[in-house]
Amino acid sequence: MNDIRYALLDPTGNLTVLVETAVQPENQPGIAKQIMEREPEAEQVGFLSPDPDGIALRMAGGEFCGNAAMSVAVLCAMDRGIPDGIVPVTVAGQPEPVLVSVMALPDGAMRGTLTMPDPVSVGEERFPDGALRPVVRFRGISHVILEAPLNRKTAEASAPVWCRLLGAESLGIMMLDRTAQTLVPLVYVPAAETLFWENSCASGTSAVGAFLAAEKGPGSWSLRQPGGSLRVKVSAAGKILLTGTVRLRYRRHMPIRAESR
Repeated sequence: MNDIRYALLDPTGNLTVLVETAVQPENQPGIAKQIMEREPEAEQVGFLSPDPDGIALRMAGGEFCGNAAMSVAVLCAMDRGIPDGIVPVTVAGQPEPVLVSVMALPDGAMRGTLTMPDPVSVGEERFPDGALRPVVRFRGISHVILEAPLNRKTAEASAPVWCRLLGAESLGIMMLDRTAQTLVPLVYVPAAETLFWENSCASGTSAVGAFLAAEKGPGSWSLRQPGGSLRVKVSAAGKILLTGTVRLRYRRHMPIRAESR
């Protein structure tokens, strides 16, 4: 393999690269680093492979990412000429395919509604400073929800510490303002060696929805984030639906350095 083909997509500002060339998992972190050098706006890299249910996604750090799963479904729908329908996406670490409903929009983007995996747990956990903080755990990533926001430097220093403390594969710190209905997401993925103030976070938005539903009962919330708004709906049965918009920016080929083959 001398080069790879990838697509850059924009799901609510959370710019995501999807590598369409098959890459062995052990080579994915190195190739992801090369791609992010070339695409400095990108916040994450996922790798695609064929799957009996349609298509499979594995993120470079092994984390779960709802925006990436939505982007995969939209890319498949565009390639297959599907203006609306349901696309199953097999996501590494999830026991069942993630179902994404897609619908073409007049401006060339597509709206995606994702049936999110159920949280492993929703509740408060005690931290070393003695504080109880809401934590929503999914397979592959856990989110700490803060309504008294930390400053950026403290949050960035806390993310790796809290990730280890919680025994999480990846960690999000979700700074929620209920009154303004805004969310500022910080995501730490140790396996990919990334720490990003993301423009939007699908799993983090879902975590906030699960947290609010546990407190207030089923409902629907639209949360404005730096890259735009995501809507989360939690049913009486606890099912989480997340809705956002995805736009394909472009596809490219990139030569890869020998050490990442």
